[in-house]
Amino acid sequence: MPAALDAIVAELREADRQERIDLLLDFAASLPPLPPELEARKDAEHRVAECQSPVYLFVEVIDGRVALHADAPMESPTVRGFVSLLLEGLSGASPADVMKIPGDLVDRCGLTEVLGMLRVGGLTGVLRRIQRDVARAVGSAPTSP
Repeated sequence: MPAALDAIVAELREADRQERIDLLLDFAASLPPLPPELEARKDAEHRVAECQSPVYLFVEVIDGRVALHADAPMESPTVRGFVSLLLEGLSGASPADVMKIPGDLVDRCGLTEVLGMLRVGGLTGVLRRIQRDVARAVGSAPTSP
């Protein structure tokens, strides 16, 4: 797992229930807005279907590093917070490190006991979507001679 994400997971895991919620809210407040050119491209192709909240992801691999942009509604602060922590923890990571993130990340963060099962499923879908898009970006990247 990328070091930045590992540090976030450790912080969440060590926190009590209320602190985890507070941390998610802090992350939600720090999610940067989409650049205008991506805001205009929010469509079904970029929406995470598994998540009830309208979450939009834009994933690229640039010079061997993952670049992420995302949008999640202010009205869904826990979802927005999880998306924000993924952006912070994964931006600049190698594609290989992103692909190694375990599917039970939400549980490892201690969020399963804080959020309902429907939310947990949606957040897991966000991670799977990032991994799928990274794999697609790497697969379509030109190879060096």
